[in-house]
Amino acid sequence: MPPLLQRLQQATKMMSRRKVLLLVLGCGAVSLLIHQGAQLSWYPKLFPASCPPPRASPVRPKHLTVAFLKTHKTAGTTVQNILFRFAERHNLTVALPHPSCEHQFCYPRNFSGRFVHPATRPPHVLASHLRFDRQELARLMPPGTIYVTILREPAAMFESLFSYYNQYCPAFRRVPNASLEAFLRQPEAYYRAGEHFAMFAHNTLAYDLGGDNERGPDSTYLASLIRQVEEVFSLVMIAEYFDESLVLLRRLLAWDLDDVLYAKLNARAAGSRLALPAALARAARAWNALDAGLYAHFNASFWRRVARAGRGCVEREARELRAARERLLRRCFGERPALRPAAQIRTRQLQPWQPSRKVAILGYDLPRGGAGAATDACLKLAMPEVQYSSYLLRKQKRRGGARPRPEPAPAPEDPPPRPIRALPRAAPGA
Repeated sequence: MPPLLQRLQQATKMMSRRKVLLLVLGCGAVSLLIHQGAQLSWYPKLFPASCPPPRASPVRPKHLTVAFLKTHKTAGTTVQNILFRFAERHNLTVALPHPSCEHQFCYPRNFSGRFVHPATRPPHVLASHLRFDRQELARLMPPGTIYVTILREPAAMFESLFSYYNQYCPAFRRVPNASLEAFLRQPEAYYRAGEHFAMFAHNTLAYDLGGDNERGPDSTYLASLIRQVEEVFSLVMIAEYFDESLVLLRRLLAWDLDDVLYAKLNARAAGSRLALPAALARAARAWNALDAGLYAHFNASFWRRVARAGRGCVEREARELRAARERLLRRCFGERPALRPAAQIRTRQLQPWQPSRKVAILGYDLPRGGAGAATDACLKLAMPEVQYSSYLLRKQKRRGGARPRPEPAPAPEDPPPRPIRALPRAAPGA
């Protein structure tokens, strides 16, 4: 029997309890399309998705304890969704905010273990917005937890912050006609350090990472902050190279390619984006000089890491990820999957939160008539942060919390304080 058919026969026997569909691809390749429970597989199982490791390298088990620092307007919601789905498939406990914190860990306050719902302690995974505090997270997360985060080019990130938080950040509200150009011409005229949500208007990345966002372009302080980040985070992803970042993430965690497939979440409609010509981009980077320094350093270190992994291997795996992702999106959302406005999304669980009337956040919808485990997996693939967080909290409360393991310190009985002027909840159908 030809070797390929032998391998197919062996694979089919191993998966006798699964539903298996063989697809013939180009160049004689064969892909297994597997459905088992809520897991969908859409990439060639019989051929390695990455460059083969050295022969002496043992197969590592999947790493199950991950803390993701979800920075603002950096594609963090999409990474969060990847981690939420992985945790569900592996019956892991996800740290979730106390209800008084809404769906963030009482941001913009410094993170505290008091902000974590007791039904979600002790956790394996953490992925909701917080302001980084190394000691508090070390007390909450188990030993061996891998820390990761993501950065975005500061000018593009600032445009997104200005658009998204225009109704909530006083510095932005002061600007006549909500003009990004007017703000960047003279930011000091509108910005007040220390007021509500001021961190959205100045060096937001530095603030999220636990740094002092009011520091100017001080090379000594920047170097110190970079060292602190490098001491804790095993991987700093780059939003502009999202797929390559996911390749490095899955290699770091010894996950499968399936584990990092995604649908783009929390995306704005084109009409909600503001023009950012080169001069404004330079002004945005100058105003957010600390963020610009962080991004420059970690973008360079990202590509050094890609080079060590083998750039050709990483690029090939990123292409495979994109192809698998497109197949999955078509399977879940139809042959021509497209993001659509919230008003056009029939499935209430998939309607994204709208920050204001001026900003349209898009989402996916399920085709009519779907049912079963595969539909549930597709639902979770496109579920916005607020709905998924609420769902996971209900689920974990029903099961009575995490598997027992020593907990560093119990949460106090008193609920944590409310965050400073929390954002309003989404209106149904918004």
